Amino acid sequence: MDSFNRERYWIWYPGDFELYHAMKQNFSRVERGMGWPAFWKSEGFRNRVAFRRTYELKEETSFLVSSKAVGFVLVEEAQRHPDAGTDVTFGDPGADVASENAGLDCVQGDAVREPVQKKYPFGQRIVCGPGTVRISVHAARIEALPSIYIEGTEIFSDSGWMAEDYDRPPVSAGTCKYFTKPEQDPSVWDYTEKEYQPVCVEEVGGGVLCEFETELTAQIVIERDAGVQGLRVYCGESRSEALDGKNCYYSWQPDADTGRCPRCAVRYAYIPGCPADGLRIKAIHQYVDIPIRASFSCGDELLKRIWDTAAHTFQLCSGIFFIDGIKRDKWIWSGDAYQSILVNQYLMRDPDIDRRTLLALRGNDPMTTHINTIVDYSLFWILSVRAHCEAYGDTEFLRDIYPKMVSLMEFCGEQLDDRGFLIGREKDWIYIDWADMEKEGPVCALQMLFAACYDAMAWAAETLGSNKATDTAGKGTEEAEHDTDSSLQNFAARYREHYENLVRAINTCFWDEAQGAYIDSFVSGNAHVTRHANIFAIRYGIADRLQQEKIVANVLKNDRVPAITTPYFKFYELDVLGMLGYLDDVMETIRSYWGGMLERGAVTFWEEYDPEVVGEAQYDMYGDRFGKSLCHAWAASPIYLLSKYFRCFEDFEITVR
Repeated sequence: MDSFNRERYWIWYPGDFELYHAMKQNFSRVERGMGWPAFWKSEGFRNRVAFRRTYELKEETSFLVSSKAVGFVLVEEAQRHPDAGTDVTFGDPGADVASENAGLDCVQGDAVREPVQKKYPFGQRIVCGPGTVRISVHAARIEALPSIYIEGTEIFSDSGWMAEDYDRPPVSAGTCKYFTKPEQDPSVWDYTEKEYQPVCVEEVGGGVLCEFETELTAQIVIERDAGVQGLRVYCGESRSEALDGKNCYYSWQPDADTGRCPRCAVRYAYIPGCPADGLRIKAIHQYVDIPIRASFSCGDELLKRIWDTAAHTFQLCSGIFFIDGIKRDKWIWSGDAYQSILVNQYLMRDPDIDRRTLLALRGNDPMTTHINTIVDYSLFWILSVRAHCEAYGDTEFLRDIYPKMVSLMEFCGEQLDDRGFLIGREKDWIYIDWADMEKEGPVCALQMLFAACYDAMAWAAETLGSNKATDTAGKGTEEAEHDTDSSLQNFAARYREHYENLVRAINTCFWDEAQGAYIDSFVSGNAHVTRHANIFAIRYGIADRLQQEKIVANVLKNDRVPAITTPYFKFYELDVLGMLGYLDDVMETIRSYWGGMLERGAVTFWEEYDPEVVGEAQYDMYGDRFGKSLCHAWAASPIYLLSKYFRCFEDFEITVR
């Protein structure tokens, strides 16, 4: 490819960009005037990185390195001599780290000489070549990830550069399609902005209440003839929340110069003690511009509204990463992300946000705690990698992330009982769902996910083996391929064996023939049945055909088994019903459950919906006034369900570009 047509990128140590921005995301939660950082371990980025690349230049060229970090550029050129041979070999690539003036031997034919070595500051144009040139850029930054941008015709920054973290092998530098210009700073995300005017402005209780056409992630901007000092703005997802000065989640004083409030979730904005005369208010919606690639049409107006509302909900929760909700929590949760990755395949089909989210969630080795402190969320991360790589054929990402899949499974392997069941440890959280479920000892639903992870790991090893997409550096081609294939085949066989053993143990210990269902836990002796484990048993192929038939009759079609109330687990229940062909049930639930939220005036779909809860109480959750998120990613599942199970129906037209 011609160098002039190749994209230039800011580069960094791979994963650091995601870890840095994940930390900013997970520390951005604010409730009622106080910051609320995520409670789990936050992975840090590397403060000092070396970037290296060797060029064979046919003629003299120049380049310039830009960076917000401190550091320097080291250029090493082989001395040219008319009597020298053609072979050029540089010495230890790390020697320039240890000593500023470290000499590197250069072998040219029979002569041994030191290469020309020179340092340059960032921002200075550097001339080098022709011949063999090795460039090392050393960058350090305390407050943000070290990154560099290189401009030149032959020498420029892209993923072909290698990044080093000293005692670790060099790896390909990280990039992002949103950071391609030298004036940018990868530590600052430049959001796309769109201005919204209120659709309704009314005076209430001596103040002004503004309503926007839908929920937004926006900065409210206030302009007032008398200035904005002394004003306070209350932002809410509902009218009731904005008018409740005590319990409203967000209240801001506009910046005295710009009139802007911090970015937050808002549909209603209330300014108390302020008449409407002379007051102008607008919302600057800030978002990551990931286009929707799917279209939906049908003759049913309700279904079109459900699709459009689900799509808008999902877009709001899809930014730098997939987050759970735009008001509460604004955090990156692995269980939420798994469903978002599945919905993404049918709506935006953007693999980059998948990769950013997966890298942010996993963090660095060694593993010391479960992702989000939740055992099942560690397992969902493994399943998310598989879902992503299968959807996009992304074997390159699979190759890069596979070692972290292995180390996570090894971490889980440290907490198995004598039957091979995964059990929680002190401070571990086994979530599964907000439901009345027995979680003492081994939890059946958790074992279903663990078995699915063994299957996913076997699939990953087999996929990499068949693609030979692994690192073979330092070995001859035939030796490396044989070694890689043999190792991956052994891993795949081992994971398959673990899978089969675990499935047998699950069916032995958790299947209750008298009830025709899987029980939550066998420790208490209560033989308690909920929908969750039974749904997973079908979805992940644990139950055989006869067991599936019994589960349908005794659990899924049994009103005595408590219903699922969260959209989070409705996703799995409806997915299983769709798999089994009960499409009328799926459609009826989509209409009643998500249509029920629309009847309540929802413009985005909620974290939880219980038709029995009405009035102001419908906005509460966790015993907290207005604690329910009214824009939650896991509530966007109609996109997935309609696309997966109904796209071939005559009454529907669903396409993904």
